[in-house]
Order: sequence, then C-alpha cells, then structure tokens
Amino acid sequence: MKRTPAAPLSVWRPLNLDHFLLGVPHYPEHIEEDLWKSDAERMAAAGFNVVRLGEFAWHLFEPREGVFDFALFDRAIEVLGAAGIQTIFCTPTATPPRWLTVAYPEVLRMDERDRVATHGSRQHADTNSAVYRRHSKRITEALATHYRDNPHVIGWQTDNELNTTVSTSYSEETQAAFRRYLEDRYATIDSLNFAWGGNFWATAYDSFEQITAPRAFNPGFASPGHVQDYHRFLADATAAFQHDQVEILRRTNPDWFIFHNLGRLEDIDFRGQFGQDLDFLGFDIYPMLYDEMRRTGGHPATQALHLDVCRAYSGNFIVPEQASGFGSQPGFSTMTPEPGEMRRMALSSVARGADGLLFFRWRPAHFGAEIYWMGIIDHDDLPRRRYREAMAFAQDIARIKDALKGTTVRMDVAIAGADFDNQEAYRTYPMGMPSPLEDGAILHRHCYENGVACGFIHPADDLSRVKLLYIPHWVMWKSEWDANIEAFVRNGGTLVVGAMTGTRDENNHIPRTLAPGPGLAALCGVRVEEFGRVAEPGADGLFGMPGPDFGLNTPAQRLPASSSQRRYRFTLGNSEYNAAHLYELLETDGDVEALGQWSNRFLGGRAAISRRRVGSGQAIYVGTYLTGALVEALAEHLFSDAGIEPLVPNLPANVEVSLREADGRKLLFLLNTDEARTELTDTPAGTDLLTGELVSRSLVLGPYGCSVIQLSE
Repeated sequence: MKRTPAAPLSVWRPLNLDHFLLGVPHYPEHIEEDLWKSDAERMAAAGFNVVRLGEFAWHLFEPREGVFDFALFDRAIEVLGAAGIQTIFCTPTATPPRWLTVAYPEVLRMDERDRVATHGSRQHADTNSAVYRRHSKRITEALATHYRDNPHVIGWQTDNELNTTVSTSYSEETQAAFRRYLEDRYATIDSLNFAWGGNFWATAYDSFEQITAPRAFNPGFASPGHVQDYHRFLADATAAFQHDQVEILRRTNPDWFIFHNLGRLEDIDFRGQFGQDLDFLGFDIYPMLYDEMRRTGGHPATQALHLDVCRAYSGNFIVPEQASGFGSQPGFSTMTPEPGEMRRMALSSVARGADGLLFFRWRPAHFGAEIYWMGIIDHDDLPRRRYREAMAFAQDIARIKDALKGTTVRMDVAIAGADFDNQEAYRTYPMGMPSPLEDGAILHRHCYENGVACGFIHPADDLSRVKLLYIPHWVMWKSEWDANIEAFVRNGGTLVVGAMTGTRDENNHIPRTLAPGPGLAALCGVRVEEFGRVAEPGADGLFGMPGPDFGLNTPAQRLPASSSQRRYRFTLGNSEYNAAHLYELLETDGDVEALGQWSNRFLGGRAAISRRRVGSGQAIYVGTYLTGALVEALAEHLFSDAGIEPLVPNLPANVEVSLREADGRKLLFLLNTDEARTELTDTPAGTDLLTGELVSRSLVLGPYGCSVIQLSE
C-alpha cells in the first residue's frame, strides 16, 4: 500500500491511498486462539485485505501501570498477516483500564448535575484531564514504538467514535481548561463581556476565574455567546486530545496513514485541526439505526443524506464500520437487512464517496453490551448469507476499484454544510425552527427521489463544479465567503439563500445592518426589514420538526400549539403555497424581480421570493423555510435554467443513483433499494462493470440489485 500526502480538506478531495481498504473490525481477544487461523483464512477467502484491531484493549496492553504486554496481539497480527490480511491498529483511549481510574479518579468525567462517571462502560474518562492525556500519550507511545517496524501494521485509527457517547464534561479541571481557552481567545475580560453581552441580565464577569461552563435551564437560558464558546472549547479540546496521539504516530512511522472513525458528529470541528491532522476521515454507517432512532422514514434516503453530509467535511472517506446485520445494545435494536440489502448498503457508501469499507464486525460478541450485534459469521462459527454477501461485495470492488480510483462524487445541486460555527449557532438559539440540516434535508430528499446529483459543500470550497447552491438559514454568514459566492453566481451559478441567513455575527450578536448581511444583501439585492413566526397547521405551534440531525443539532424545544394559527401564503408561478415556520418582509433593489409574492394578510403584494440576475447567473432569496411543495416548485422554476437534469431519466421509485467521475471517467451507480424487481428504460449507454455486460437504455435490477456502469464517451 502506498500513501501520498493528503490534499487540503475539500468536498472534492480523493483518498490518498493507492488501494481500496476492505475488511472488518476484529476482536481476537474475545475468542479462543485456536479459532484465529480459520478466521484469517475465511477473511482472505472472502476477499478482505485488512482488519481493525485493539480499540478497546488497553487493559490487555497494560495490565498494570507501566507493565506492557502485546503478546496476544502480536500473535493475532502474525496469523492474519500470514493469510494476507493487514492490520489497522487503534489507540485504545475510549476505554481506560480499571487500575487507571482507581489510581487516578480525577480522570473520570462529570456530568451537568455534578455526577461522576464510574467504570463499566466507555468514554467515561475526561479527555480534558491532564492526567488522562498523559496516560493516553503514554499508551500511544508504547504501542507505536512496539509496532513501528511491523510490516503488517499499515495505519492507525485514533480512539473510537470520539464524543459519540458523551462530549461534555463539567469537572473542575474541564472548567479550568475552559477558562484558559477563553483567556487565550479574548485576552481581556472586557472583550469577553462584550462578546457574551454581559450587560444583558447582569451576566458580566469581573475575571476569567469567575466563569463556569453553561448549564441548561439554570434556571433561565445562558447567553448564546457563552454556549457557543463552550462548544468551541469542547471541539478545540477534542482536537488537542487527538493531536497528542497523531504527533506520536507521525513521528514514529511517517508511512502510516491515520484516520478517525466518527459516530455522532458532536463537538468536533472537522474543518479545523481535527480534520487537518488526519489523512482522511472515517464515518461509521448504520443505516437501519437511523430509522430506529430518528424515525426519518426510509433508511436508504437517510443513509444517502448522512454520507453526503459527511463527505462535505473531508471529501472521500472510508467506512470503518458498515452495518452487516441486526444490531442492538440493551436500550435499542435495529431492523435486519434482508438478503441482498447488506451488499446494496455497502455499495451505497461507495457510490457516495467511500474508498474503503469494513463490515462491522467479523464475529458477534458472546458477552458484553452488544451480544446481539451480529457480525459476518454467526455465534456458532458458521458463515451464512452475510458472509456470502460480503464476498459478493468484495468481488464487486475487485471489478470496479481501478476505475474508481481518484474519482469524486458528482454534485449539480449543493447545500451549504460542514461549518461548525453555524451548526453551533443554531443550537444556541433555535427558537423551535428547523436546523439548517433539517431544512436542507428537504431539498436533498427531493433530489434523491428524482435522481438529481446532490450533496453538501462548504462555501469556501471550489464551487465551479456546482450548478445550484442552497444556503439553508445560516445565521452566522462570514464575509470571507462573499467573493467565492459572488464569483460562483457571476460565472453562471444559481444561488438560493434561505431566510434568517446572516442575522448574527460571530459573537451571536445581531448586527446593525439588515440581514442577510452586506455581501449577500448586495448580491441578492434584498434586505429583511421584518420577520415573524408562522404556526404550522396540525403541528405543535412553531415547535414540531424533529429530523435527521446525526448529532449535529439538538432537537428544538417543544411548546404548546398556538390557539390562533395564522397562515401566510405566497404565489409562485400559477400556484399558491403556505409559508413554513417564518415569513420575512423584504426590501428589494430596483433590478430585483419578485419571483414569488405574498398573497394574503398585510404582506400581500410584497416579494416573498426574489431573483436578481448577476453576470451569467442568478441570486434567489427565499423569505421563508422549505417545504416539500416549495422545493418541487423551486425545482420546476430553477433547475432547467441552471442546466440541472436527472442523472437517469424516468428513474423508477426506489432506485438510487449516484455518479463518481474523474479525468473523463464516469461511473454511474444504480442501486435497487427495494425487495421487488425493477426495470429502467432510459439507462445511459456503457458497460456494467459488475457483470461485464453492455448496457443501453433497458436495465433490470433484481431485489436489492446493483449495477455500476462505466459510461461510454
């Protein structure tokens, strides 16, 4: 395997490895050693080339403080290597050994109610603890030194799903670290008091030593600036904790690749040091868990949304844990993939940017908190349909990997994403509104169902490959993005800006200039002179839109329904629509067209949706939130002019489509997400790399059937 230097973070960044990582997380410490050899041989027979080891084994690596024992894993790695299976090792810092928490109880995490965590789970140690960071560096150093010259160890995963179980801590040491962070950020207490609005509710401080971490309902709401800075601090601290380990690993063996596997995307700034330290990011994908925990209705579309959200942070990625079967912990369980569905879900990950994939897990556990979380083989040591599907997927990868190399995922429609400050700004003051992601997901779902290439992108990224960019209510718009956005529009792009964008500065203050801020206001030719709420018919007033936040957002607080539900309506084309969540009253410049107009109440006749032609493109402003009906109308009015068409015409329901491309190569993924056979009648011409057959127009996909077509020139 060859590793090249990682390119800067961007949605367009390909992976910097020369082959596809394919395998499983494996736990040799859970089973008898006489089973290791047959495990390795069956992995190799399935087409796997890598395993991930060691993320929860600190107690075995260091059974007593300063006493190290790597023999068990040395033998396991050798057995795997003899079968051609290479190893990704993990730093085991998600689960400290009991001797550590007994000898150093100050490392334990404290929750918002000042309750101290105890041993017996995971992520119970506080990553802000200086003592814990010292021990984490020590075990990382010992492991790195021991495996420095082992030819079978090719890369490392830092920790395991940082901040997935919990990201906050309220220990005195964490609060002291928070105060140091604030002093570094603001230098003087007067600067902090200004940023946090200390003259409101007498929340000013006389010194940094007086500051504590914000707590919910204490008894009222904390300043948005206070809350945002606490989460900025948590992200900074998480990056620093990981950086300790990355420094050691890079210094020990520069040839190793290093990544992290993300579960919930909580209190991590991926575009900051956290992501910049790594070769690439890994995202753990459990599609059926989303349905169970989020009730979003349809795990294929939700998996696509999750993958597209994640790709915006880093570009192409790997999936260190891809669901293979039934999953559960004591508090929940998922649905089970039907025959063929495990392979389809894995190919969906590849279609949307995965350049490596490990099925979770090789064997199910016989003990512990995941005894019913199934693996590739069963509890009785027999391989059945999941093993056969994993083998089929490995054969798929063998057929497409050369064509796949260096490709990125096509996006015609892009939704602004991957910005930590905007994620957190929403959470500091949600007002019951949908989050930017919840709003953007409505547009994403429309594109997914209609076969339009869609994803998420950071406004600082190259926008030249995008035809339409939607900004979903980013309250904290930054002037540093203005030039890139304006160039995008002038060069022919279509910009659509959502309501409430640009309503706060980086301190969560309301600026004295009207939204959407100087740059966007000039580009769109609009200023928001007034706004108001809209109570949704049949919903809990303004508070009724839980959605697929994936840990990015806290669901809005629910309050009782309004007794008088005022409806505000607007026209677009020949149809009338209900506004959602919010209305805005717009001042418009003379060269601005009212694409849509308010049609009732005191707003009647004023612009609801504006359009300004700029250069070869257009800037649209939408003075309300999206609904499914509004997205359909906007697509009808904007997509054709912007040159946006489905990747495949007349796409049948339940067929997922995505395109990966580079240097003239185009790989079209067509994936049947349903158990029923389906036929496509307008498939572009090319060669199906999975079967070797030529395809032109007609294509039949069996239950959960998959096709990867290399399109003809």
